[in-house]
Amino acid sequence: MTDQRTRAARTSGTVRVVGAGLLGSSIGHALRALGVDVVLADASPAQLRLAIDYGAGRAAHGDDRPALVVVAVPPDVVADVVARELAAYPDAVVTDVASVKLDPLAALRGRGIDLTHYIGSHPMAGRERGGAISARADIFVGRPWVVCRDDETPASDLALVEGLALDLGATPIEMTPEEHDRAVALVSHVPQLVASLLAGRFVDAPDDLLRLAGQGVRDTTRIAASAPELWVQILGANSAPVVDVLDALADDLRDVADALRAPDTPGARRAVADTIRRGNDGVERLPGKHGQNRRFESLVVMVDDTPGQLGRLFGELGDLGINVEDLRLEHSPGAQFGLAEISVAPSVLHHAQEGLVARGWKIASIPS
Repeated sequence: MTDQRTRAARTSGTVRVVGAGLLGSSIGHALRALGVDVVLADASPAQLRLAIDYGAGRAAHGDDRPALVVVAVPPDVVADVVARELAAYPDAVVTDVASVKLDPLAALRGRGIDLTHYIGSHPMAGRERGGAISARADIFVGRPWVVCRDDETPASDLALVEGLALDLGATPIEMTPEEHDRAVALVSHVPQLVASLLAGRFVDAPDDLLRLAGQGVRDTTRIAASAPELWVQILGANSAPVVDVLDALADDLRDVADALRAPDTPGARRAVADTIRRGNDGVERLPGKHGQNRRFESLVVMVDDTPGQLGRLFGELGDLGINVEDLRLEHSPGAQFGLAEISVAPSVLHHAQEGLVARGWKIASIPS
């Protein structure tokens, strides 16, 4: 991948970022690495100072004339901040990166504000932890960045917002606000609720039960660590599409629960099997690495819990000419080793296994 610091940025002039939390500060770090002048603003003086100290941008000056304003604030204040920035910088293009697009747009239209130079957008990126301290310049790399234009959007304004996404390593995707909100309800907002509901079942579970937790349950509940305050706003602003998906999911849950109440009745096992198979089919449709619908095979390698072992594993895979497509790590409770699940192209799976075994690695499992 090309080092961002070695190429010219599409984004030029001054970029004003309003909101110095995770997304705002991450945008600042990425643009500054390209030599772009980044001005930061935040309602919290402490958050602003922290983001500046970490190098995400500089403090605002009275004579700043930004070409682009990026609003990265919580969903419930997006419309207010966008309206304020459009009035303060009438020559700038204003975009926001909120995870809901229709609600703030409707609020702005309801106020009769000229939205010619406003373009809603949303990078599909983030982390479970928020704030300037968690910001990273690379969180947008390889991620979709939705851009919600309309027929009145000037081509030069659209190019500015899409250029920002490209500069940050993201892939711009044009959608309407309605399409975006339906999409994120399915692939982001409902998965958050499902993870939170499942993890909530652990609260009163005995410790002896939780000691059996493996990578599967950790994978399905990872995002349950997200901030409740933010998600209350997101889900409230996108409630109708979320409810549609939840209602359909509730029907599915009811059907499989009914089948399992009497698993020996005719058709019950088929209903369960069809549920699992439909999940298989759905997973196959998810884009993989670089957005490709390409599936990889995996092998699980036992790695001693000592310094340098993971680096040695990667080095020897490199010596074997194996490209690691994905990696997951799991520590075995009470054991002095971990499990590294390595995803590789199917054509090199057995070559990787044979080469690692020959070098003394223990393979915990491999598909037949």
